Amino acid sequence: MSNVAEHELVAEWRELLARHATVCGALEAELRQRHGIGVSEFEALEWLACRERGKCRGSELTEAVHLSQSAASRLIARMEKDGLVQRAMCEMDRRGIFVALTEAGWRRYREAKETHRAVLAATLR
Repeated sequence: MSNVAEHELVAEWRELLARHATVCGALEAELRQRHGIGVSEFEALEWLACRERGKCRGSELTEAVHLSQSAASRLIARMEKDGLVQRAMCEMDRRGIFVALTEAGWRRYREAKETHRAVLAATLR
């Protein structure tokens, strides 16, 4: 790779990182201020809202929110404490858990979705 190509590649990477930081920062601030949740909580709520009956395996949710297993477990525990989700054992595989939206979780998601989309429109366009 030539020095010019390498420089352009690194510059593109840095631009992507800066844009990501800008969008995430704006989302975090607005979602916290207006709805009392952060970006990770919103992403988890949205993932669940798009699943059949608002639930999925915990491992699926971990992958969807791009967190480590331990960070996702803490996220789910916080959301459960806040009444947004509930955990249940998988009947077919007792080692697995399901995470499901509660009525409060559905409400919070519907309320926060408009804010999420508005911030995306303002920062990505």
